[in-house]
Amino acid sequence: MTGAPERAGPDRAPTRTDATAVVEAYLRCLDAADHPAATRLALGLLDGGWTVADVLVDVVAAAQREIGLRWLAGRWSVAQEHAATHVSEQVVGAVGARIPPAPTRGHVLLACVEGEWHALAARIVAEVVRADGWRVTFLGASVPGRHLVSYLHQAGPDTVLLSCVQPHRLIRAGRMIEACRAAGVPVVAGGPGFGVDGRWAAAVGAAAWGGSARDATRLLDGSLPPATHAGRSPAPDADEYLRVLRRRRDIVQAALAAVDPPEEDAEALANAVAHLVDALAAAIRVGDPQLLLDHTTWQREALPGSRNDRGDVLATILACCAEMLVEHPRSDRYLRAARAAPGPRTGRAGLRPS
Repeated sequence: MTGAPERAGPDRAPTRTDATAVVEAYLRCLDAADHPAATRLALGLLDGGWTVADVLVDVVAAAQREIGLRWLAGRWSVAQEHAATHVSEQVVGAVGARIPPAPTRGHVLLACVEGEWHALAARIVAEVVRADGWRVTFLGASVPGRHLVSYLHQAGPDTVLLSCVQPHRLIRAGRMIEACRAAGVPVVAGGPGFGVDGRWAAAVGAAAWGGSARDATRLLDGSLPPATHAGRSPAPDADEYLRVLRRRRDIVQAALAAVDPPEEDAEALANAVAHLVDALAAAIRVGDPQLLLDHTTWQREALPGSRNDRGDVLATILACCAEMLVEHPRSDRYLRAARAAPGPRTGRAGLRPS
């Protein structure tokens, strides 16, 4: 990095110019998996007047989005992505150690949806909220719903923050939110799993949605509706998604038999089919076929196998789903739309991690 970034006072976030330069320097640290250098950079920003939110949102989270794009484009391997994420996790811990230990506000519980292992963005939210004066209990990645409810009764938080990165996890997110509402605790949803601008958050019962850590602090500072009135429940006739989920195992087995993948790809393909069924069920649950279309657009590039074969594999999987769910009208309609959708012309679709 050439020169020090402009100082950010208490009322001024970093400008686009200085934040961009810092992110580039931070990415160089991640590229080298240089934890000490990345930590020195982050703590130096705090010493220079940047806030915890400035450092974690405008630098660490911004760099993590770029890492995701590099992985999706095939420029970084899984190993490089994991090494960089580990460095950022340590940086978040170092920044968090600078936060005064005595909270002055209420108690917030933060968890990732069961099955969701992308926890760095949620941890960033936890530290930014804690820096805003809240007591935060972070339960980490993939929290089983029943364990979350048990902890709610033990800890008695004012609000639950629930992170979901992947939309096909929305069924589980909805179940967790309903359980929190039953316990009288409102849920603020976060992450791209709830759709662009959180368009699916209300459909699964959330009181509100935030796209970033700063949004979380703003929502906590406001007035959330009572848990019993937050969001909306499924319509009485909208249980088709449950019938889809009951056929999940049969669909996976049928798709594997139809595709007949090489042994080394079989497990990955089985997981991909299961996720597609989950995405279909989630689309039906929130009443939006775009959720399934977004998922299949991504899967055209992410399925195991060669680039030339992936479109054929996806077509076979969708055909299996359609054949086994033909008696379900919404499934049939949503799957016909997915089968008719053209493949992407370039690159893979990314997910915003913060």
